Amino acid sequence: MTKGNAVWKPPTEMSREQCLADSGAVLAMPDIPLKEYEDLFRIQAVGMDWDIGAQVYEPEDPGRILVGADGRKAGVYLLSGGDGDFKTMAPVARLLAGKFGFKVATMTYPGRLFLDGPSRNWPGDTINPDGAIRTPIWLSGEHITPDQYEVVKDSSIRERYGTRTVLHAKPGTTFWHRLAGWPAAFEEGGKQVMARNLPDGEYSVYVHGHSTGGPFVFMLSQRVPNIAGVMAVENSAFGYINEAKLKVIGSLGAIGDFERRVTETSRVDPFYELYIRTWRDKARYIGPEKLGQDGPVALMRLPLVIEEVMEAWEAARARPQFKCEYVVSANIEPSLEEAARVSARRMGLDTDATEALVQHFLGYGRELRGPGVKPVPPVLFCVTKDSRDHDAATYRSLVMPMYARMEPAPKTALVHFQAGVHSYWKPEADLPLGVAPVAAKTWHDAVTGGYFLADNG
Repeated sequence: MTKGNAVWKPPTEMSREQCLADSGAVLAMPDIPLKEYEDLFRIQAVGMDWDIGAQVYEPEDPGRILVGADGRKAGVYLLSGGDGDFKTMAPVARLLAGKFGFKVATMTYPGRLFLDGPSRNWPGDTINPDGAIRTPIWLSGEHITPDQYEVVKDSSIRERYGTRTVLHAKPGTTFWHRLAGWPAAFEEGGKQVMARNLPDGEYSVYVHGHSTGGPFVFMLSQRVPNIAGVMAVENSAFGYINEAKLKVIGSLGAIGDFERRVTETSRVDPFYELYIRTWRDKARYIGPEKLGQDGPVALMRLPLVIEEVMEAWEAARARPQFKCEYVVSANIEPSLEEAARVSARRMGLDTDATEALVQHFLGYGRELRGPGVKPVPPVLFCVTKDSRDHDAATYRSLVMPMYARMEPAPKTALVHFQAGVHSYWKPEADLPLGVAPVAAKTWHDAVTGGYFLADNG
């Protein structure tokens, strides 16, 4: 707890000057010697085997593991956006463990870990010159072959994404059944990562899911008993709240003086679709970031910007760079229901068991409700200055009011960093690790200062 047992309260806004000061102070702190290791294990979900991987970061000296205001060891469960793996979040994990003493478990989504090599780096590109396309590896030794899918070029949302390459799994194939069942594998994998590395009774767990990872950690927050809080930096909300956010007029007014109004309808991605990312996905983030940092003059340097996009993609393509998470992250209920029914048919479930599985899948996109259900734990939202997808105005007008309508309503607060971008560990002028050190300090202060304690709402 803070001095005088006063509960730590987050600032509503953190100036760039304060971000620079906090970043410098954190980076100057002595390093805590760490041990890092992989926890790779096999689970069963919806009648199929799945290999789940997590990377664990913890102080070599167990006595240096941080203890929170509740008297328990402080553990963190980190999850990247759907295109990434544990290496995406490594800069954040090492800050939390190596500067503050958190024990951190960083999970990779089912299918995203490159199980064919010890480096875990995906080789080549997502779409290679010979036409070969990267696909998930959900089980060691199992590979999705081209005869299991059709390649589709989608230009329906070209203004936002460019031309998208998506794979449609053919009915009855392994690819089809994996895409139907993976949400259940994610749930079971997430529970097991925490039970194995951050057990109840010893640790309080604070979860963070960057970007698309947000709806997944919110889903887990009620399903794991010792999750004590959600540390939501650039962390999307529950799927149905994300869905509502896409339906209303969204503002990018936080990006300099430029404001654009965009109306989107609900996503309709089928469960059997895998989106293959390319350099275009770097471009759609770097563009708004340049606008916020440099203003419209950035267009006068378009060749340089294009080079930066391609360099960023060159560095990123060793990560998975494919996605199928929208069924949960945007609460696409027809696709969740169909995925459940496909899985139920494969398992030979009767009518009652099928309907139970359907309801279980539909529950992935929203908070659990009713008697005996664990409430949504306290949430600390943080957004950056030049985020493409997370502006403070939308959080204040839509996201946080929707949390306030939950029963019971969780404690929430919002911190607006006046620096940083969506990938908040990305370097920028005078911030060698972006605002990640600032976020890490904020999390430390919240955990040790009592923000997440149930009786401090």
